[in-house]
Amino acid sequence: MIQHKNQRVGIFVDVQNMYYSAKQLYGKKVNYNLLLKNAVANRQLIRAFAYAIKADMKDEKTFHDALYRIGFEVKLKDLQIFYGGAKKGDWDVGLAMDMIRLAPKLDTIILVSGDGDFTELVKYVRALGCRVEVMAFEKTCSNMLSTEADQFTNLGEKKFLL
Repeated sequence: MIQHKNQRVGIFVDVQNMYYSAKQLYGKKVNYNLLLKNAVANRQLIRAFAYAIKADMKDEKTFHDALYRIGFEVKLKDLQIFYGGAKKGDWDVGLAMDMIRLAPKLDTIILVSGDGDFTELVKYVRALGCRVEVMAFEKTCSNMLSTEADQFTNLGEKKFLL
């Protein structure tokens, strides 16, 4: 694990991916406070984003406010409901664009997601010279994504769950 106190770090959290993985695997929630502290690891935090979907669920605003108080910039998008009842909500393109825009200002990018769709993005920002760390649940993380990262942290350890 290569970490220097002068490393400029950016954190990009796919909240929906983390929520459903923690719920499906363990019936628990992610401890975002501990996740952020472990991700930064005494380095210089430049920005920390949490990408979430507004789905009009109970306690949703309380959760988003808690993320903000911890230190995340919370980006919200409305859940799309299509004709026929199909629902969709993801931030993949928004997260990718923010990561690409910030890469020149960062030494280390930390992606908190197990979504294999981000594999090409990880390859790209690594080619720009950024170190990429992925934090996700090993059991639901794409093997291609974890392999492409410079470092992988399994969030399945009990300390990351509430």
